[in-house]
Amino acid sequence: MPTSTDFKDYYVILGVSKTATPEEIKRAYRKLVRKYHPDLNPDSKDAEEKFKDLNEANEILSDLEKRQKYDQYGQYWNQASHSGTSSPQQGSRTATEDFDQYSDFDSFINDLLGGLGNRGRAGHRTYSYQTTPSDFGEGFRTQAPAPDTEAAIALTFSEAFHGVQKHLQLDDETIKVRIPAGAKPGSQIRIKGKGRLSPFSQQRGDLYLTIKLLSHPFFRFEGDNLVCDVPIRPDEAVLGAEISVPTPDGSVTVKVPKGVRSGQSLRLRSKGWVMPKGGRSDLFAKLQIGVNIAVRCRS
Repeated sequence: MPTSTDFKDYYVILGVSKTATPEEIKRAYRKLVRKYHPDLNPDSKDAEEKFKDLNEANEILSDLEKRQKYDQYGQYWNQASHSGTSSPQQGSRTATEDFDQYSDFDSFINDLLGGLGNRGRAGHRTYSYQTTPSDFGEGFRTQAPAPDTEAAIALTFSEAFHGVQKHLQLDDETIKVRIPAGAKPGSQIRIKGKGRLSPFSQQRGDLYLTIKLLSHPFFRFEGDNLVCDVPIRPDEAVLGAEISVPTPDGSVTVKVPKGVRSGQSLRLRSKGWVMPKGGRSDLFAKLQIGVNIAVRCRS
C-alpha cells in the first residue's frame, strides 16, 4: 500500500496547476528538462533525480488516459503501476497475487479501497492476467527525450543588424539557417529536429544557436542599449556644435548643446538596433572630450 511519502505530485514537479493545458505542461517540461539535463549537470545527483522525475511527470501528464487515471486515483497510481510488473530481464509472467484476480485497473482500485480481506469469499471471480515489460513501457523505465544541442554562431555587426543566411555543417549534412534582422548577443535561434540523436528513441532533439557578436570599431551594447563613443573638441563642448554621429545605417548630424561634459550621452531616437516587433531602438552617442578615440567615427 503506498504512503503519502511515496506519492509524487507530478503537477508540483512540473510547476503547473492541476488545470494546466497540454501546451502549458509541454512548455513547463521543456523549460525544466533543459535546466536539469545530465549533460549540463554532470556531477549533480540532485539534478539527475530531478531530471528523472520530470520525465516521469511528463510521461503521465502528457498522456490523456494516464493523466485521468492519475487525477482519479492519486497515490494509488504507483501501486497499480507496479503491480504485475517484472524487471525488464524477466520477460512475460503471470501477475502478482494481489493483482491477478482483477479484470482491470478500476476493479483493483475499487477492491483496494474497500479492503482486500474478503477477496477469498465464495463466488469471487478470478482472472488470469498476463503482463510483459512492454505493457508498462519496458518495465517502467522512463524514456529520456531526444537531447537538445546548444552551439554558438558568430556574426558581424552588419550581419546581425540586417539579417543573414548562414550555411552550417552538421555531421554529414549542410543546413541553411536564416538569422533574422536584429539578432542580439545572447539571443537564441531554435532549429527543430537538428540536435543530437537519442540512443533510445532514435529521434533528434532541437538545435539552439546562441548569437555571438564580433567586436565593432565603435558600436557596442550596454545592456539593451546600443552605444557609440563620439570624440569632440574642448571648444565644441564649451560653445556647442553640430557634429556627425554614425548610426548602423549611416551618419546623421547632431547638435551638441553648450557646456556638455565628457561621458555625457546624446539620445538619438529610433537610430539604434532593429526591434523584434518592428521599429528601431534608440542610439546613445557618448561624448568624449579631447580624447583621440575612433577618429574615423567622425569621418
